[in-house]
Amino acid sequence: MLKWMMALKSLLVVSAIATAGGHYRRPPPRRSLAASLSKQLAGVDPTSPQQVHVSLSDGNEMRMRISWITSAPSPSIVFYSTANNNTLLSANGTTTRYSYLILYRSGYIHHVTVGPLNADAIYYYRCGSISARQYIFKTPPSQYPIKFAITGDLGQTEWTRSTLRHIEKSDYDVLLLAGDLSYADFYQPWWDTFGQLVQPLASSRAWMVSQGNHEVERIPFIHPEAFTSYNARWLMPYKECASSSNLYYSFQVSGIVHVLMLGSYAGFRPGSGQYSWLQDDLEKVDRSKTPWLIAVIHAPWYNSNEAHQGEYESVGMKIAMEDLLYRARVDAIFAGHVHAYERFVRVYRDKADECGPVHITVGDGGNREGLAKRFMEANISAFREASFGHGQLWVINATHALWTWHRNDDEDDNVAVASDQFWLTKLSRCSP
Repeated sequence: MLKWMMALKSLLVVSAIATAGGHYRRPPPRRSLAASLSKQLAGVDPTSPQQVHVSLSDGNEMRMRISWITSAPSPSIVFYSTANNNTLLSANGTTTRYSYLILYRSGYIHHVTVGPLNADAIYYYRCGSISARQYIFKTPPSQYPIKFAITGDLGQTEWTRSTLRHIEKSDYDVLLLAGDLSYADFYQPWWDTFGQLVQPLASSRAWMVSQGNHEVERIPFIHPEAFTSYNARWLMPYKECASSSNLYYSFQVSGIVHVLMLGSYAGFRPGSGQYSWLQDDLEKVDRSKTPWLIAVIHAPWYNSNEAHQGEYESVGMKIAMEDLLYRARVDAIFAGHVHAYERFVRVYRDKADECGPVHITVGDGGNREGLAKRFMEANISAFREASFGHGQLWVINATHALWTWHRNDDEDDNVAVASDQFWLTKLSRCSP
């Protein structure tokens, strides 16, 4: 009831912000947290669960995958129960490890799927042992409204911590991360520190992630396999949706929103595994039952920033797949990669089109490389600002969703400024 009251209030007062504040002072980069996080990891009990995160394991029933890492061998088992049920349930899973060059051997990576679960419910759980530390996660609701937190290019800096602090206050149901997670860039211990940094949030709500260029970590002839750490640590429900790769998959939230997590750095041309899977996946979506269809990529298809212009992962993927998503009437496409915020009007083939998706870039989560501050002229760009922040998509009902981009205020980290806001409205005459 409270969510509905807040949504009604927003509906009455919201208006889209067309331009950024002219006197806003853009913030400078902030220091990396990796070194301090490494020191904290040094004294951890080797069998204690670390880097705990949960994700949706999509299927006919609501299930969650719980992932964590231990330094020493430990059972891949989770004990869990609801807040109002003393019955203790358990589930077993798998354990894996990986090596990177000759310098790094990962800890023991555990993945356990629990469920079926109740919607909009709080669960208490312990990883590896009934005496281990207790965590809490909440499942998404089974009906409207549903709130997504959306970000990209997080990294692990003081700005990352600021973004995570604001996301935590948003009372979101599911987080979507548009690639570039840890910025480990071959130095594998930074994957461990990133997992530690996001654990407070990622252990309590479903985090659904996609890969970016910083996840590739391929070294020709020396380490030819790409995405080794990403695939081992951040296992997503690709098998559940008949995908052949962890780099692209889809899932549904409450049967209301169908989310495509597409791989900018996987094959995407017609005839590729991803292209064929996407065709099949889109055909399965019944828009009469699942009104909302959104996509997440890393390299944006539309970008008026001077950064990352003309890259194959952007231009080539757009040429290959834009028609598919347009015909399917995808509502919005979220991207990262460019370290700034930008929202476009509904667009298709480089022109405003009322039946096209809204493209939004949120590659401003907090990376160490800083902001991309230089923009070019673009009449299809509705709002843009080079600031760190995150977005929230509040799906209110079958026809309206409220999008808000929250800038991290550089004067007071306790304040997230709603710098851009607009209503995403279903267009009935553009139904697929």
